[in-house]
Amino acid sequence: MNLTDNHPPIKGHKSSGVIDWVLASGGEQRPRIEVLSLSSVRHSHHRASPMASPTEDLSHIPLETRSIITTESSDGIPFPASPIPHTHRTWARTFSSRPEVYLQPSTLPQITKITNLARRCRRRLVVVGSGHSPSNLTCTSSWMVNLDKYSRVLSIDPTTGICVLQSGIRLWQLSEALNKEGLALPSMGSINEQSIAGAISTGTHGSSLKHGLISEGVESLKIVLANGEEVFCSPTERSDLFRAALLSLGAIGIVTEVTFRAVKAFSLAWEQSIDSDSKLFAEWESKLWKQSEFVRVWWFPYMRRAVVWKADKVDENDLDTGVVKNYDPPTSFQDSKIGYFVYHNLLALARWFPRITPWVEWFVFGLQYGFGNGETTTTRAVQPSYKAFLLNCLYSQFVNEWAIPLAKGPEALQRLAAWLHRLQPGDEGYVEHKIPFSAEGLWVHSPVEVRVSDTTVKTSGERGNRPWLDITPEDGPALYLNATMYRPYHKDPSYNATERYYEAFEWLMRDLGGKPHWAKTFAVTPDEFASKQWYGENFHQFRKVRDEVDPLGMFVGPWQRKFLLGEPAEEKDRLALEEVGFEQKPAKEGGYVVTGHQNVVVA
Repeated sequence: MNLTDNHPPIKGHKSSGVIDWVLASGGEQRPRIEVLSLSSVRHSHHRASPMASPTEDLSHIPLETRSIITTESSDGIPFPASPIPHTHRTWARTFSSRPEVYLQPSTLPQITKITNLARRCRRRLVVVGSGHSPSNLTCTSSWMVNLDKYSRVLSIDPTTGICVLQSGIRLWQLSEALNKEGLALPSMGSINEQSIAGAISTGTHGSSLKHGLISEGVESLKIVLANGEEVFCSPTERSDLFRAALLSLGAIGIVTEVTFRAVKAFSLAWEQSIDSDSKLFAEWESKLWKQSEFVRVWWFPYMRRAVVWKADKVDENDLDTGVVKNYDPPTSFQDSKIGYFVYHNLLALARWFPRITPWVEWFVFGLQYGFGNGETTTTRAVQPSYKAFLLNCLYSQFVNEWAIPLAKGPEALQRLAAWLHRLQPGDEGYVEHKIPFSAEGLWVHSPVEVRVSDTTVKTSGERGNRPWLDITPEDGPALYLNATMYRPYHKDPSYNATERYYEAFEWLMRDLGGKPHWAKTFAVTPDEFASKQWYGENFHQFRKVRDEVDPLGMFVGPWQRKFLLGEPAEEKDRLALEEVGFEQKPAKEGGYVVTGHQNVVVA
């Protein structure tokens, strides 16, 4: 990636605390820090494939489709398809699929050509970045577009912070480019492997009452629609399309360009400590979320303890004069090779003996954060923001995250704890959980990640920059609760633990007025999303925009059908280009192989 033609390419990417996990021989999973070139990002689950020129052999593509592609080769614009079959896997290897064509365009004419050819060949398009969502949102048997080669920074204004980006740029690439110009992203989630378009399209957020979604920094977008036209949208121009594209879930078109407002680069002085969750609840309203600009919590239901991480910006003069210096924290237990191996194998052992799960929580997180409470467990560091925000996601996992009103947080955690512990009246910590499912014989993983945001600070419908599908409350701050279930060595938890846990967790979140994070695991119907209690008119507005810009369903697949559109009354009512399915079969390495097919009914 070059900032301009006068800037040399950045030669490599050094680790910022995120480890790329790869499978070693024998199936053992080991950490590896990749050296990445900015022209092509490599991932263990999503390898860049060699691209074919218009004349190269694409024999794995059906003859009729290949013939149409060949007839369009005279325009001199390469059709950037891999000449070999490609397998796409989610980061967690929960799902995999084999697209008919895997494409990596590097120019806008190539993206336009792909769109026009997909329409002629009656194919669905799926745009994929890191594949970090554990769901099958990014799976397809049709055409897959990866924008790793469309990832340049087109311009940066260090004075205003306005930067114009090609949409495939990964967040770590963007952070490096911004840092060179004395700028940074205002806030980030826990990883930096996502593309900027992927982070926007799925509602990625950090944890701060002074910030909302990552997309609140977007000034405008350019999108290639299903008709092959690139269009511009912003809060003041085509604002309905802009609000749909800010959280599009791949159903609108191909985002090609992002104009984003960065901020002056900053370092964060952060500290974390572990204490009883009763202290957490006591300080919830008065202090917890207001004590620093950035605050996040990890809650451990079996120990009834919580880690609180808080961070504030360091004064620039203190850094310049050396009064405060950046320094990294000590290597934690989980970030060490032995800690990673020990915890992974304890999780694997707990698949066979689930009752040891609470002991694993006590042992591992005691070594990670401390066995005592309060000040004695505090860890501190001062790091550039692009390092301080990041977390090690460890192992393959299912994640089920919902947003509820911030004030309902203590009730949510106390009711969940009472259910998991099967507390009875008179027991310490008892509250009436009301969850209509049994937790008998159920053991779940830790922690529950607890984060906040307030999208009302910088976005609203009136300002034309609030996504139609924003899951947060429109009248105040949101609390995100993220229930994680690990898949040690890519094996699901035993005894239907994930299904039982998530059934109860989702019931509780609904009862507290919550909505699920779109990129995570959930079970909700389009009718529920469209209800007045959920999105109401906003959901219908999103659907209206989607149907207007993609009437043939080029960007519609089984995931969009299941959660956004609903199944048609009759097969003849399907959209002409939508992908139908999915069929799921267990994969040898764990997870599921997903197979879909193109709609055979022509409207």
